[in-house]
Formats: sequence, structure tokens, C-alpha cells
Amino acid sequence: MAVSGSHGGLSSARYALAARPWLTIFNDAGIGREQAGVAGLDVLASAGLAACAVSHLSACIGQASSTLSDGVISAVNPPARALGLEPGQRVQVIVARYCRPDDRKL
Repeated sequence: MAVSGSHGGLSSARYALAARPWLTIFNDAGIGREQAGVAGLDVLASAGLAACAVSHLSACIGQASSTLSDGVISAVNPPARALGLEPGQRVQVIVARYCRPDDRKL
């Protein structure tokens, strides 16, 4: 799992594709024109990787610690939805559900 403060755009998706975490969490950066702030979620879905974004109103853009402590999911791709992730969920709850304490290297 990778928790990021970065936007979920295409450039960020390329980094996630290189690392291939089973779940990547981005910031939606306000979504933007043509859904640019979450466009990377579809790219990762095409590679079979789960990804979601938190609302920019819930967490500071560029601060992974804010994503982790305050983030509320605003967008999910199909692989993330298959894991049970839905808009409205808090990142803290997701991390607690899927990571054991010794796995958390944030």
C-alpha cells in the first residue's frame, strides 16, 4: 500500500505503475478539468492495480501525512471497489483494516 499526498493524475500513476503497490491512495486535487486530478486511477485499473483518491477538502495536497490522518475517499477505481473501498471511507480505517502494525512503513 502507498499513501501519497500527490494528485492522482497521469504523471503520478506512472510512478505507481513502476512501484506496483497493491493499493495507491492519492489526493483528488479538486478533480479539475476532464477529471485530470484522478485520471491516473483508470491507468492503474488497466494494470490491475487498486487506486483511490481522497477529497482535497479533507486532506492537504502534497502531504501524505494529511492523507493518512485526515483523508476521506472521494474516488475509487474498479480494483479498489472490489477490495471494498467506497467514497466516504476514511483512510485511517482502510489502513487499519489492511495493514498489520509491523507492515506500516509510512
